[in-house]
Formats: sequence, C-alpha cells, structure tokens
Amino acid sequence: MEEPLIPVVLMSHTAHIRSHRKPRRSASKIAMRAGVAGGVLSTLAVAGASGSANAAEPVTQTLELPTLTADLAAQVAESADATQQAAANYQLQAERDAAAAKAAKQAKADLAEAKQKAEARKKAAEEAARKAAAERASRTTERATLSASASADTSTSTSTATGSAAAVIAFVKAQVGDAYVSGGTGPNSWDCSGLVQAAFNQIGVSLPRVSQDQSTAGTQVSLDNLQPGDILYWGSAGSAYHVAVYVGDGMFVGAQNPSTGVAEKPMSYDPPTGAVRVL
Repeated sequence: MEEPLIPVVLMSHTAHIRSHRKPRRSASKIAMRAGVAGGVLSTLAVAGASGSANAAEPVTQTLELPTLTADLAAQVAESADATQQAAANYQLQAERDAAAAKAAKQAKADLAEAKQKAEARKKAAEEAARKAAAERASRTTERATLSASASADTSTSTSTATGSAAAVIAFVKAQVGDAYVSGGTGPNSWDCSGLVQAAFNQIGVSLPRVSQDQSTAGTQVSLDNLQPGDILYWGSAGSAYHVAVYVGDGMFVGAQNPSTGVAEKPMSYDPPTGAVRVL
C-alpha cells in the first residue's frame, strides 16, 4: 500500500518581514541592515538543511535583529553632539553679527550727531567773536570821541579854581604817589572812592562811600562842560565802577589801580563815561 503524499510548504525567508524602504540616513542603519541580511542567509541555510532532513514538516525560523555595539552608539551620540554644537555656534555667530551691525549703526548715528553739535558750537563761537569785535570797535570809537571832547575843553584850569574847588584839587594832588589799596581811606593808601570822599570831607561836603553812589551824588554834567572839582565816573550813573576828580586842563587825579597808585592822568588815558557836580 502506497503512503499518501504529504504536501511540502515552502516559506519564503522574507514572508514574515515587512518591507521598509527608507532613505539611507546613517552608518548605524547600514550596519543594522547588513546584520539583518546575514541573519536571513543563515536562516535560509538552516531551513534548507532541515527541509532535506524532514520535508514533511514546515520550518519556521525566528529572526533576531543585531544589537548596536557600544562603539557604534558612542559614534551616534558624538555625531548628534557635534551637530548640536555646530547649530549653537551658528546661532552665536548670528547673534554676534547682529550685535556688531547694531553697534556700527549706533556709532554712525553718534558720529553724525557729534559733527552737528561741533558745527553748531563753531558757528556760535564765530558769532560771539564777531559781536565782541563789534563791541570793542564801538567802545574804541566812543572813547576817541570823549577824548577829543575832553582835550578841547582847555578854557578852565586850576589857576581859575577858587574856594572849595581849589581846596579839593589841592588835596587830591597832594596824595599823588600814594598806594592803591582796595577799601583804603588814607592817609597813605586809597581806593578810588575813598580818595574822592576824603577830598570833599575836608571842605565839609559829605559824600557816599562807594563809587556807584558817588556817580549820582550831584548834578549830571556834560563832559564838554567840565569844571575843576567835578567828579568823573566810569560806567553808568548809579552803577559806576570807578571815580576820580577833574583838576582842569584836561587832567584828572584818581586812585587808579595797584600798579599806578594815586596818579594824575590826561583824559585821553582813560576817557570817563560821565560827570557830576557837587560844588
């Protein structure tokens, strides 16, 4: 009696493995696939041997994926760290470039502003210098006019001064050569208003102590109509900074400064602003 035929089931070695087609990404995946391929070939060899020994039984072989080695894992980690570090470096460089561009823009703006301010200061200085020059020229012209007027007034002299005016003139001339001392009231050192006050005090005329008040103590007179004994002042009436006594012949006596002391000078030496008469 013949034995019945047993059907032989031939299983493909890839029948239970899903097909995955992905782009090649790393050396670790290539190694893994190579391991898988080697395992499949080994499985087929075993399956062929078993089939020839026992063709009546179907053979099922379980495939095991290879395990990543420590070196391969370290390489993968190192590659990831390198990629992350490169990204960080790119970001840092981008931030530095942005900061440098911002700083350059700010520097350019600051330079432009500085140039504008410098130009404005230059213009202001030039305008101030122009005004100062114009004022100096005006004062020079005014002094020249006053000097000419004073020089022309020679009709009155000390020889015609009598009474109180002659006594005032004699007193101030007697002090010529004394020292100038701020706040000085004699007998051997004076300031301008101290000398004038003392000269009028000795004839019984009381004057204020300071030049500002002495410039308004009497009647304002023109410099073209001076008489010996008149009080000359420099500055404006009520805010004069210097006083002296007119002694005639275009001359005055005053405590000028520490350099000259009490001196007799021509009107052209320092033309006064105005005069007052108290006698």
